[in-house]
Amino acid sequence: MLTKKQKNLLLFINKRLRSTGESPSYEEMKDSLNLKSKSGIHRLICALEERGFIERLAHKARALKVIKLPEAASANDIYNTFSPSVIKGGLDSSKKDSKNSQEIPVLGEIAAGTPIEAIQNEVSKVNLPNQLSKNGEYFGLKVLGDSMIEAGINEGDTVIIKKTSTAENGQIVVALIDNQEAMLKRMRKKGNSVALESANKRYETKIFGPDRVKVQGTLVSLYRNFQ
Repeated sequence: MLTKKQKNLLLFINKRLRSTGESPSYEEMKDSLNLKSKSGIHRLICALEERGFIERLAHKARALKVIKLPEAASANDIYNTFSPSVIKGGLDSSKKDSKNSQEIPVLGEIAAGTPIEAIQNEVSKVNLPNQLSKNGEYFGLKVLGDSMIEAGINEGDTVIIKKTSTAENGQIVVALIDNQEAMLKRMRKKGNSVALESANKRYETKIFGPDRVKVQGTLVSLYRNFQ
């Protein structure tokens, strides 16, 4: 069982890692909990590490890894751990800064609700957001449906996906089902099954056997077109 401060700090660290890929500083953690000193943050981190919720990575300053989230966290807590890096102004503004940007393909549409056909061929290109690491492969997908709106992902957004075949529990992924259908969901492994969760209470969690689900990539950012 975590105290309220331990839980809030854990969720704050997880949110920052999801949105930027970097751990927050002690100063930022202190401010997030309205504490007066960094020593209080140190004690909370030690407690979380002892309970197996986080891991401090050796030889790296400010390097924390979230191992798990509390089982008792509410749905809103879990959804709020992803704060999408939204490029405001959307695709129009991305074109203006194309001179020094890396272009990535948009591979059609992805359902945030009912599954659709698997990832399609390239239909257009967008610029890779400047704040993302240029290491690795990325692709874009246009979102259909509203099942991820409580995670800040709206219909019509273009999500930026980092290509990978693995993901941690709680990450939002592009999941390929039975090599035929793709969907954008939060993935959780539960024993010998894989749960694909929506971020909208109107949609049910979908449960699959582990051999039916293949991770195609993880969500790292998105473009929102306000026109």
